[in-house]
Amino acid sequence: MPVLICKNIQSEGPGTIEDYLKSQKIPYKILELSKGERISDAESFDALIMMGGPMSVNDGIPYVTEEEKLVRDFVTKGKKVLGVCLGAQIMAKALGERVYAGPQKEIGWYDIELTEDGLKDNGMKRLALNSVDGGMSRKFKVFHWHGETFDIPKGGIRLASSELYPNQAFKYGDNAYAFQFHIEVSKEMVYSWLRNEPVDFGRLQDETEKLYVIYNSRAVNFYKSFLGES
Repeated sequence: MPVLICKNIQSEGPGTIEDYLKSQKIPYKILELSKGERISDAESFDALIMMGGPMSVNDGIPYVTEEEKLVRDFVTKGKKVLGVCLGAQIMAKALGERVYAGPQKEIGWYDIELTEDGLKDNGMKRLALNSVDGGMSRKFKVFHWHGETFDIPKGGIRLASSELYPNQAFKYGDNAYAFQFHIEVSKEMVYSWLRNEPVDFGRLQDETEKLYVIYNSRAVNFYKSFLGES
């Protein structure tokens, strides 16, 4: 299952997604779109993963528009698609919905809660699984860094929400997922992003150290469901 990964900015890479692909010997290609790299062989990939970035889908950036076209192509062909943060917003816009400013920025570790549909979805159930005690939590903490949100595309299914952002995740068809939160972060990525931001770095570092092991296992559980194990 060759995987195409679209990076919208150098600092927001695939993180633990890439770790999982390597561990399972799943072939993949990373496109550095902000450096001018473009896709010429999309037909040879079975899955599309789009990462985050500080820009908006409404900025008219040409390569973001190209990603929207990729979403529609992969979805039409029933291929796997995963959008993370900006990638989720690209999916929403590609599928005909608005992307717009949220009530305030959501940065750090905050709860999401699965909807009734989320509780029925195999991928979300795997994400909700706590590897320490084996239990499944309807509400659990994920890492957020965003200030925009989206409406759920017509025909899409809302899977999760947070206190500030009702639309945290959706599924479209059988194989396409959009996550507003950052499933892919390593601890190093979290610290790199936060270090120069006007946030309480010490508090967020403590939270990251406390939460990360379980969070990473949740992410791997989802990757197994979404991409499979070789």
